[in-house]
Amino acid sequence: MNRKFVLYIVAFAAFFGPFTQTIYTPILPEVASQLHTTSFVVNLTISIFTLFLAIMQIIYGPLTDLKGRRKVLLVGISLYVIASVGCFFSDTITLLLVFRAMQAIGIAAGSVVAVTVISDLFEGKERGEAMGTFQMLVSLGPVLGPVIGGFLSGLFNFHSVFLALAATGMIVLVFNFLYLKETKPDNVKAGSFHPRGFAAILHNRIGSSIISLGFIQYYVFYYFLVFLPNILTDRYGLSGEQKGLVFLPMSLGIVVGSYLGGKIQSRIGGEKLLVLTSFLNAISVLFFIIFYSISLPWLLAGIIFFGLSLGLSLPVQTTLLTGAFTRNRATAVGAYNFFRYMGMALSPLIGSLFYQIGGYVLLYGFIAIVYLAFSLLLSRRHLGGQAKSPSLGKQ
Repeated sequence: MNRKFVLYIVAFAAFFGPFTQTIYTPILPEVASQLHTTSFVVNLTISIFTLFLAIMQIIYGPLTDLKGRRKVLLVGISLYVIASVGCFFSDTITLLLVFRAMQAIGIAAGSVVAVTVISDLFEGKERGEAMGTFQMLVSLGPVLGPVIGGFLSGLFNFHSVFLALAATGMIVLVFNFLYLKETKPDNVKAGSFHPRGFAAILHNRIGSSIISLGFIQYYVFYYFLVFLPNILTDRYGLSGEQKGLVFLPMSLGIVVGSYLGGKIQSRIGGEKLLVLTSFLNAISVLFFIIFYSISLPWLLAGIIFFGLSLGLSLPVQTTLLTGAFTRNRATAVGAYNFFRYMGMALSPLIGSLFYQIGGYVLLYGFIAIVYLAFSLLLSRRHLGGQAKSPSLGKQ
């Protein structure tokens, strides 16, 4: 088995989650018009996708530990392809909502299985570098989604987006069918499918730290996705096309940071790097609060700093998490992804309340303080000289 080739084909399966989530966001008004519905209902097609993407993480995790990696991934991608075809033929908003939910249920297997397969195939320094490559590729999903979706819909119509997803999904399915062999170790027996498995992960020192950090990071990340366009409109008067370009440097920062984060893990201890990148990411939010209103170049510097530090943090998280849990590795990844998606879901709701009370300063200032406090807690837990607790997943 060519391990690097397998890394890429499973990474592309995971890539399709965020890619599908955002691919037609630039054309939501056109979707509403063609399906004769409201903007609110069309926005539900994004929300329902994210909701099922989150829920399925805690289902696919134990299933992958119990049934194996290959079988779960192939079934998930197959369902995704069928659902994408269903979206293509949907001529009512009700049908589109149903098939969007099916899309999420299918492709949710990608992120769980991909990280688990990479952890099965790589060890030590190689695992860290592989996780960096994986995070870099997945980070391209939300960057390329709106660009490709806008291009396709401009040439054809919004239905063409789903036809393209079905076709590329079929290609990913064929490659994984042909080249992905079962990687679940023969000598590792998964435990039963029981909620206690998640409780054990959350009580583990490594597990609880990384899952909490993932929640906070993606909560903050969606602050930028949701509220930054308002800043760019209200303060700098940018057009829709210009606002889209502003997001590109932050997204590229995440991609570059993910690549570098995978490379430097061999030079800096995993827990030390976890704490360091957490502080850097918290400081980047403070930097943004201080400088976003001075000028557009300073705002760009702030979001690039945020994207780069977030990217640096991602590979070490998955490397530490999958190293700490060998018996129930996929379950740990599923729990981690679930809380990250919940951070995405809660961010716009809670953030809107903070914005109404105190504007952007309270909106970003409060979470920056929480983030810094959590980074200090991480420092005490992982660098404070405590005896390391046993990894419950290895027992």
